[in-house]
Amino acid sequence: MATATAARTLSRAIPRSTASATPSLRLVARPSRDNAAKRFFQNSSRRQYSSENPTPQTPKSSNTGVIVGATAAAALLAGGFYYYNSQGGEIPEVHIKKGSAGETVGLLTPTNEDYQKVYDAIAKLLWEKDDYDDGSYGPVLLRLAWHASGTYDAATGTGGSNGATMRFAPERDHGANSGLKAARDFLEPVKQQFQWISYSDLWVLGGVCAVQEMQGPTIPWRPGRKDRDVAFCTPDGRLPDASKDQNHIRAIFGRMGFNDQEMVALSGAHALGRCHTDRSGFDGPWTFSPTVLTNDYFRLLLEEKWGWRSWNGPKQYQDASSKSLMMLPTDIALIKDPIFMKYVQQYAKDNQAFFNDFSNVVTKLFELGVPFESKPEDRIHFKSTHDAEAAH
Repeated sequence: MATATAARTLSRAIPRSTASATPSLRLVARPSRDNAAKRFFQNSSRRQYSSENPTPQTPKSSNTGVIVGATAAAALLAGGFYYYNSQGGEIPEVHIKKGSAGETVGLLTPTNEDYQKVYDAIAKLLWEKDDYDDGSYGPVLLRLAWHASGTYDAATGTGGSNGATMRFAPERDHGANSGLKAARDFLEPVKQQFQWISYSDLWVLGGVCAVQEMQGPTIPWRPGRKDRDVAFCTPDGRLPDASKDQNHIRAIFGRMGFNDQEMVALSGAHALGRCHTDRSGFDGPWTFSPTVLTNDYFRLLLEEKWGWRSWNGPKQYQDASSKSLMMLPTDIALIKDPIFMKYVQQYAKDNQAFFNDFSNVVTKLFELGVPFESKPEDRIHFKSTHDAEAAH
């Protein structure tokens, strides 16, 4: 714990643009929890949200009132009710019922402020729970959102984040989803606190929160995903196989509807997290700052010399300088392919260009196959804890 805390303190002292300037740097994690952040979380418990009860209206003498009353009673009997804590002001009564897929449906119509409250709860947990990998659950939350969304097949319209079908076997047991139970369990207390949100929306919102709390760009987000049952689980093999080449990358991402530039931008997520021998079989982090999102992944691909690692595990690359970083065959494929290579070079030179494209393509990924009722211009731009600190 002391090591993780010290690492987080070091990461704040190192500017994003120099996080990988020298291979002599050791792995650093996310920024430390300073007093300003703690004050934010303390103050956030007193923030008010637009979840007040609407002004009651006198019911008309018609069958409509009877039908509505019967529907509300059915909801009450089917799932009981809970009180939605608006943290200041009145506490409205919200009726919840649970379906066969474990989904919850309520009579509350959440506002943008209500979803910000969910974001804040996830962010608070990210700061408080630092007992995972390099001191943050952020990378594995992003991986959960990514893998829930990356099963989409444009030709059949199946898969994607709409459904949260990784709750069920066999999808949760797919090899590519190994280790994601940690992320699902991490978000479960948030689900219990905000029972009105679907798992599908929660998992993706968790990925959005992870990116922003790890100093990445704002990821616009909108609700509308609904949980589905086991019948909607997708077949194994829809997610990338890290042992393959550029042809495989184009086949997997092309199936979802991405072009070459978008494929490279999405690959920049490998600036975060690490591989585990007990999951994918691979081992190690891609960058020196695995809990801070930067363009270092692209810089390291070009600036370091990469050779095959000599070990008993699957084929992976190792940096010649520190021998503490790794790249997968699919990563090296980006600098072997001339079309992919030009985008790697672009992002290595310009962190803001990477952030802009990363935000756009992650938003697209998280919305694949979702039958939204809202419009793209209705997307929510969440305020991160960094934004809240700066505002104070």
